[in-house]
Amino acid sequence: MRLWIKDPLAILADGADRGIVIEQGRIVERVAAGREPAVPADQVFDAGGHVVIPGLINTHHHFYQTLTRALPAALDKELFPWLKALYPVWARLDARALESAVTVAMAELMLSGCTTTADHHYVFPAGLENAIDIEAGVARRLGMRAVLTRGSMNLSERDGGLPPDGVVQDEDTILEDSLRLIEAHHQRGDGAMVQIALAPCSPFSVTRSLMTRTAELAERHDVRLHTHLAETEDENAFCLETLGRRPLDYLEDCGWLSGRVWLAHGIHFTPAEIDRLAAAGTSVTHCPCSNQVLASGMCPVHGMERAGVKVGLGVDGSASADSSNLMQEVRAAFLLQRLQYGVSAVSHRDALRWATAGSAACIGRGDLGTLAEGFQADLALFKLDELRFAGHGDPLAALVLCGAHRADRVMIAGRWTVEDGRIAGLDTAELARTHQSIARRMTADA
Repeated sequence: MRLWIKDPLAILADGADRGIVIEQGRIVERVAAGREPAVPADQVFDAGGHVVIPGLINTHHHFYQTLTRALPAALDKELFPWLKALYPVWARLDARALESAVTVAMAELMLSGCTTTADHHYVFPAGLENAIDIEAGVARRLGMRAVLTRGSMNLSERDGGLPPDGVVQDEDTILEDSLRLIEAHHQRGDGAMVQIALAPCSPFSVTRSLMTRTAELAERHDVRLHTHLAETEDENAFCLETLGRRPLDYLEDCGWLSGRVWLAHGIHFTPAEIDRLAAAGTSVTHCPCSNQVLASGMCPVHGMERAGVKVGLGVDGSASADSSNLMQEVRAAFLLQRLQYGVSAVSHRDALRWATAGSAACIGRGDLGTLAEGFQADLALFKLDELRFAGHGDPLAALVLCGAHRADRVMIAGRWTVEDGRIAGLDTAELARTHQSIARRMTADA
């Protein structure tokens, strides 16, 4: 069946003024101004009231953290003390709580126009060894694309790390489970819905051996690698003190400076380090709201792109950004980069590109992030009928400048997953009530 998304109010695609045609989950034609589809469509969706953009792609998150938003014990703290306040609460995570957290995070993302999300799960208290399997199940149930990164920590407080003993695992357990998850869930090729990547939490929460062996495992099985890096100056100081190296130098020592890798945050790189990232093909995820909440600093996105680094966007954990709304991150990224580089250096189209084609590059997906023939039919459609848009001129600019935050329709792999601002089959009010109850239980004495 061929579906024509017809005559949009605006569309983020060249040569598609009259929309796009979709068949079997892919875009098969862009319809230029004054033209009709080359082959008549079986169905037509009138998009005259919608701005159409590629589905947004979230490249860094921690789903479980939706259970600890705005937690009093963690307020007004920078990264390391913030983590110390939250780890004891996260150690209470169980299967029911995680499934709720994943559902909340994915639903919130999807309603913001997101069609693909990565998650970085690295907390494995006893009884939650199947955490990534739970995430895969929710992704399939909601019909969302997901890159589930098998996170890890094997340095606890007694080893000089930050996390408590109860949430870390030993190296062999981590690597065995990483291989199991690749074999059980990782899909390859265009159109893949669930993929696995490997993601030690950070250089200061795992051993050098685990970093090195994880990179070797990823190379053997051709999966991507992800970790936090250069988020704060404290991290630089910690790495220099404990490892004798700056974080990027240590990363390269461990075999991690390659095109297989995308890094979360990337705020505190030197110009020379940025050039090394570009030469290696290593990508960076910018998390603007989280970086502001924790006062970590501003990622030099424009400077990175000028050097040749691919940059995407992420919402980061909902205990730092306190939100899983990727469209809001687009606006935050736009404003931060304007502040850093000036009006002429950054446009609204740049910000939308970071969350679409840029994010697709981070996760190694050449079939996502662009509305053109051969790409997956992942779309987000926004109406401009709220008061915040009244009086707008350019519809695409209005999405970013006026603060769009909720999609009216979302399509993933050619199937509508959000219609009229609702996810079919999901009672979001009941989900929110249940989730709040679980969060209260987990955080009762925090």
